[in-house]
Amino acid sequence: MQTSDADALIVVDVQNDFCPGGAVPVDGGGAVVPPINRAMTRFEHIVFTRDWHPANHCSFSGTPESREGGWPAHCVQNSPGAEFCGGLRVPLDAYVVDKGIDPDKEAYGAFEGTDLAEELRRRGIARVFIAGLATDYCVRATALGAIEAGFETVLIEDGCRGVAEDTTRAALDDMAQAGVQTCRSGDLV
Repeated sequence: MQTSDADALIVVDVQNDFCPGGAVPVDGGGAVVPPINRAMTRFEHIVFTRDWHPANHCSFSGTPESREGGWPAHCVQNSPGAEFCGGLRVPLDAYVVDKGIDPDKEAYGAFEGTDLAEELRRRGIARVFIAGLATDYCVRATALGAIEAGFETVLIEDGCRGVAEDTTRAALDDMAQAGVQTCRSGDLV
C-alpha cells in the first residue's frame, strides 16, 4: 500500500499501563511496538495519542473489572504508567494528543474533545493509518472517529492488540462495516 504526504499515522495509546506489567495490560501489548516502529518510517506525519487521566477520573473503579466504567486506575497524568512503552520511537518534537483529561468524561477516541481533525486537515491529510492499543476500545473509537470526520481510514492489523477476543472481533467488524480498510505494516511502501 503506497503512502504519500496526504497520509498520517496515528499511534494510539502505546503506554506502559497497557503493556506487560502495566495497570491494564493488553495481552501481547508490547508486540505492537516493532510493527509500529516499522510503519513510522513510511510517514511524514505521525500523531501519538495517550490516555492522560487525572487521578480522580470517572473511569476508575474501586472494584475494577477491566471494562467501561470499571477500569483500574491507569495512565494517570505524569505517572510512569502514562509514559510511552519502552522501545517505541517517539521523536522529541512528537505531536501528542492527550485524551481523557476531563475527570467527569470517558474519552476513548483521539477525535473526542480534541482538535485532531482540524490539525490533520491543516496539514493536508486525507487518509489516516491507525495502530496501537487496544483494538476493542481506543483504536476502535479512533478509527470510527476518523471515518466520521471524513478521513479515509486504514487499520494496521499487526500494530494492534485487543483486551478480549470477543470484543476485539466485534470491534473489527464495526470498523469494517464503517469502511475502515486493513493492511499490515509490511504492506506499506
